[in-house]
Amino acid sequence: MRTELTPGRYRGLKASGLADRDVFGILAFDQRGSYRRMLPTADYEQLARIKSEVSRVLSAEASAVLLDPIYGMPAAMSMNGRAGWLLALEKSGYSGDSSGRRTELLAGWTAAKIRQIGANAVKLMVYYHPRHEALAAELERFIVDVVNDCHRLDLPVFLEPMSYSIQDGTAKSSPAFARERPDIVIETARRMSRTGADVLKLEFPVDIQYVSDMAEWRRACRRLSDACAVPWVLLSAGVDFARFKPQLQVACESGASGFLAGRAIWKESVAMGNAERAAFLRGAALSRLRQLLDIAKREGRPWTDFYQAPTFAEGWHETYR
Repeated sequence: MRTELTPGRYRGLKASGLADRDVFGILAFDQRGSYRRMLPTADYEQLARIKSEVSRVLSAEASAVLLDPIYGMPAAMSMNGRAGWLLALEKSGYSGDSSGRRTELLAGWTAAKIRQIGANAVKLMVYYHPRHEALAAELERFIVDVVNDCHRLDLPVFLEPMSYSIQDGTAKSSPAFARERPDIVIETARRMSRTGADVLKLEFPVDIQYVSDMAEWRRACRRLSDACAVPWVLLSAGVDFARFKPQLQVACESGASGFLAGRAIWKESVAMGNAERAAFLRGAALSRLRQLLDIAKREGRPWTDFYQAPTFAEGWHETYR
């Protein structure tokens, strides 16, 4: 049974999706800390200008663009007007130690400001591990509070739970974590999809550097879709395009509603000179985006399988909250 959304949330998702099919093909460029590390000597103006160049070109075909309020506002002003616009709410990074990560909201930044400046949706990223029980419960309460705040403003929420290792000496990139990864990502999706968030932005549930069997990829993605009570989109997690494309193919065949990807599309461009960057964006980057959009359109599950538009009776505007 589909859930009837409020007008703002339905329109926010509609504006963030593709016009000809109810799936998402969203460009992500909300990086801040990792972006500064990519260009350690760049000043604010250069960082903002590069985001603007990338967003202006790729927003012509992406269904929406996810940006941050630090370096991303000039990009929002220059991007294509037909594309939807998502804004990040959280502070970059985390507090606490590496095995117990807490999320904080960006100081001086609120869902009300995101609504006020005209964005279509909110993105919230949290580090989450379902087996860190006390912290997981704390984070779930935090997420519910943030989601409720956004929903009071009739803004939809794209929630991005990122897994990490809670075992000292066991890296996320290790074989030990890779063995646990499917269960961690799938249980996270099950819990996060019941927080009230409208869409989940999820990692691929298999670490493909250790698992090359695509049948195993499909089994994990189908388990993920079965566990998830809301639409989900695949994030690129910094991998290169050649690795992300087959992941997206399997994810969309298995129930994902598209993608929300960044560095797999534009990563090389940020270190280029102006002319080289312009050529790369209009050549390789647009080609990559189009290939991903083709997969999402052809294979992705419509988000309208989960949600329906609100119904209106005469006088509805008098009681709308």
